[in-house]
Amino acid sequence: MPERGGQDTQSHTSTRAATEAAAKAAPGGAKAAVRRTSLLVTLVLGGLTALPPLSMDMYLPALPEVTGALRSPAATVQLTLTACLVGMALGQLVVGPMSDKWGRRRPLLIGMVVYVVATAVCAFAPNVELLVAFRLLQGLAGAAGIVIARAVVRDLYDGVEMARFFSTLMLISGVAPVVAPLIGGQVLRLTDWRGVFAVLTVIGVLLTAVVWKWLHETLPVDRRHSGGVGEALRTMGGLLKDRVFTGYMLAGGLAFAALFAYISASPFVVQEIYGASPQTFSLLFGLNSVGLVVVGQINGKLLIGRVSLDKALGFGLAVITLAATALLLMTSGVFGHVGLAPIAAGLFVLMSAMGLAMPNTNAQALMRTPNAAGSASALLGTSSFLIGAIVSPLVGIAGEATAVPMAVVQLASAVAALLCFLLLCRPWQLKAGPLTSAAVPATPQK
Repeated sequence: MPERGGQDTQSHTSTRAATEAAAKAAPGGAKAAVRRTSLLVTLVLGGLTALPPLSMDMYLPALPEVTGALRSPAATVQLTLTACLVGMALGQLVVGPMSDKWGRRRPLLIGMVVYVVATAVCAFAPNVELLVAFRLLQGLAGAAGIVIARAVVRDLYDGVEMARFFSTLMLISGVAPVVAPLIGGQVLRLTDWRGVFAVLTVIGVLLTAVVWKWLHETLPVDRRHSGGVGEALRTMGGLLKDRVFTGYMLAGGLAFAALFAYISASPFVVQEIYGASPQTFSLLFGLNSVGLVVVGQINGKLLIGRVSLDKALGFGLAVITLAATALLLMTSGVFGHVGLAPIAAGLFVLMSAMGLAMPNTNAQALMRTPNAAGSASALLGTSSFLIGAIVSPLVGIAGEATAVPMAVVQLASAVAALLCFLLLCRPWQLKAGPLTSAAVPATPQK
């Protein structure tokens, strides 16, 4: 199998190099070929990064229904979100180093197959305990798409181009949060919450087929690691010892916690506290996702290359903090009773600013790790999903009648993210270059 992966890699690399050379020689049709190849890779990677928001957001409008159907309290049903997040976090720790050793394709395809099976079982879960268990397995398997998509970007791009690609990826993956709640709301009009998992199963099957057909190996054999678990742990230890990498990792993870506090609490806040229908909630959720996508494109098309990544990131974290402060003041009654519109506006600003925070933390961290993109991507994803899993139960700790816990978690996460960025990344200082091979081993596979 490794030999075949090496042949695929050499073939893909040589084809790509030949195509690019032809593009330089003939600016017309050859450049179009490069664009088509690039677009195809972008669409496949976008589909992989869209799978987690699809798995989460299509299910969100059904949360109140699940509490009644399975006769479980809201806090217990929210554990189905926590379990999926924990699975995605732990799965990345395994899949990331595996992809550095065996290449990107094989671990990805195995993960996709297991994801499809776990999602299908969720559709038939008779009780909340079994649903939580298979949501955990769904997350473990779905982690392959998240971590390997980021690693493939690191294989193909560097520097400013990598940051631009992450913003382009956000455009594609950002369609998922826009469409997913709308699909979920419409599915609930035709069937119950189990139908949501049936639709996710079909999506998983289609994406697995697309990956099998069109995503080539991107990690050459001479850049793979030959070690096992011990080397993987040493590699991750070397990454965590880098103050700047750890700063970007924590800033991104804590920003994601503010985002996930919204994802976890908003179905109850919007529908139960403010009386919106599942369809209205889906529309508002989609509008917020549009804001995230638009700002992400502004970051990729207009800011990158003109403004430093650290300045864009710092501004995004500051806006998130201000929006979370406004939400806390409104939900705690400082301005008296406020309706849905002001709350929705605050959430829109917070979500939109994620378009500056998320792609730039990933790009800045991965630029420091050319020799261990899989392990670095695993640490980035694991920290985000573990922190998200921790905050998920906290937003419902005071029951379903108040939105204050959501705002408190968002503000605490935003302030902590800003402090990690300032104290660990120290954006005013000139940073050292990428980590050396001594800090992050890159042993060729034998």
